[in-house]
Amino acid sequence: MRSFFMSSWTSQLLAVLRIVTAYLFLLHGSAKLLHVPHMAMFDNLQLFSLYGFTGVLELVGGVLVLIGLWTRPVAFVLSGEMAFAYFMGHASKGTPLFPLMNNGEPAVLFCFVFLYLSGAGAGPWSVDAARTSSGDARTA
Repeated sequence: MRSFFMSSWTSQLLAVLRIVTAYLFLLHGSAKLLHVPHMAMFDNLQLFSLYGFTGVLELVGGVLVLIGLWTRPVAFVLSGEMAFAYFMGHASKGTPLFPLMNNGEPAVLFCFVFLYLSGAGAGPWSVDAARTSSGDARTA
């Protein structure tokens, strides 16, 4: 049985999960496109490449999820992007059932957190919640 205290914080914890996940995710796009934080491997990144396209998805999608705008559809697209990233960039290294061995754990975690957010919604601290009459983005 869930305690009353924890039940009363469920919506807010959903919003915290969304905000922290989106911030961590948008840093990947920011590193690729804006070079902040600087990562030498992205110095010669072409915008019209697979990495450039993923950088746009990560930066724009990360910002939208961070503020909680169109969270469900954006999170669904980002979940798909991370599934694609795992299978193309990590699972192809010969150990698809062991993300620990192919450095794919972040991609798997992002994939399933975004999949959860696409179903659960943005939570109360979001633009989506502000746009709904009830103030709870889970009903949007």
